[in-house]
Amino acid sequence: MMRLIRAEKARRAAEAERERVARDAEKIRAKCQTLSGFIEEFWDVLEPKKELKFGWALLAMCRHLTAVTEGQIQFLLMTVPPGMMKSLLLVFWTAWEWGPVGRPDIQVLATSYSQPNVLRDNVKLRRLVESEKFQALWPLKLRDDQNAKGKFENTGSGFSEARPFSSMTGGRGDRVKIDDPHSTETAESETERATTVRIFREGISDRLNDVTTSAIVIIMQRLHEQDVAAVALELDIGFIHLNLPMEFDPERACRTYVGGELFFEDPRTEEGELLFPERFPPAEIERLKKTKGSYAYSGQYQQRPTPRSGGMFQRGDFEIVDAVPAGARRCRAWDFAATVQKPGKQPDWTVGLRMAHVDGVFYVEDVRRDRWSPGDVEKNLKATASQDGQSIRIRMPEDPGAAGKADAATKIKLLAGYDVTAIRPTGEKAVRAKPAAAQAEAGNVKLVRGPWNDTFLDEVCAFPNATHDDQVDAFADALNELALGVETAAASTEFRGFY
Repeated sequence: MMRLIRAEKARRAAEAERERVARDAEKIRAKCQTLSGFIEEFWDVLEPKKELKFGWALLAMCRHLTAVTEGQIQFLLMTVPPGMMKSLLLVFWTAWEWGPVGRPDIQVLATSYSQPNVLRDNVKLRRLVESEKFQALWPLKLRDDQNAKGKFENTGSGFSEARPFSSMTGGRGDRVKIDDPHSTETAESETERATTVRIFREGISDRLNDVTTSAIVIIMQRLHEQDVAAVALELDIGFIHLNLPMEFDPERACRTYVGGELFFEDPRTEEGELLFPERFPPAEIERLKKTKGSYAYSGQYQQRPTPRSGGMFQRGDFEIVDAVPAGARRCRAWDFAATVQKPGKQPDWTVGLRMAHVDGVFYVEDVRRDRWSPGDVEKNLKATASQDGQSIRIRMPEDPGAAGKADAATKIKLLAGYDVTAIRPTGEKAVRAKPAAAQAEAGNVKLVRGPWNDTFLDEVCAFPNATHDDQVDAFADALNELALGVETAAASTEFRGFY
């Protein structure tokens, strides 16, 4: 019975939509003159059960694709996080050019690292063009003699051909759409990545029908420092780069220029401000960071790839052991989160890292990491000191100014009976981390096996491009304290308490 009721509701809804299209055809065509309006109008054809959420970022992507259609941009690179509707956007774009724009002669070569994905999207394009609604507004028929999911042609001389990126030879188009040329599973393989980059460098320009007017559009997430996006920019052949990280970084604020004029500027102003809060609210971002890890999040979501085994620290340099030899000296270094957070910026972590030093080797034994309130910081500071014991030296930072000095004095007083050092760090974080990086590279840093190992390695190996560097600061401070004592190159002032 319920099935019949649902079927009748669907029939009535379809009939009402047909009547609306017939009645308001000119109004709908007017709305569809913009790509964003076309997507809004035809969203239900492809995604009848999903709500369309249209943020400024999607509008920016539509604007750049429109500039390609109008001949203002020939080579477009868009680097965006997963979940930004990038594959569907390219589907709608082709249908829009064939229909509302009035260019059914445009020939499209669509590609992706995944053959199933590119075939899936080609089928969606065919479904959209063949839909009753599209045909009622722009009667564009597909040819019976070439109407497969891998390639179909329309009666206006246009076609859409879907190929995996590894098999581009022989295909050509007025539009070459490249949707994620790399797989997340293979981008770190030097062999796989080099093959993909070689195909792009050597063959992609040969895929254009007309080298002066045909366009290449790449839309992808960053997966490696030397991925296709990096190579496209290095070639310096005129790619316009729309770069949209999930969290705003003022130092990397995106601006695009077309014909020498400012075309687009990232509207965000606050560090950490989210790209698409309508779809990815702060709680979801935190979940992604936990599940992805700092390395994957930095590349895929922040469009700031850092090699998993590269930068200042490499994963292969950290051996994991089960215990520390006898006779070690120990230090617990703390890095406290800022008490006042900037609007839109994800909170930092308070980190307490314990390190042991024996026979020239540094052992990271334990990492305490949480987002505590100021009151909870003091409770955990004292509780951790009690668990560690009085033989373990404690090091903490002293923030600049009178407030930082007073806060350090309060914490030292709280830890009466323990060997406590408060040091005011100076210089760049990367400079302060160099001694730790040198020891790690020499094989003199080991990790004691624990549940914190992966989180620690993700952050350290993504440094200095990780979203957070709290563990790196504590790591560097602990090593400097044990290696050099209180007088380190990073310290300009210090106070010591042993009450």
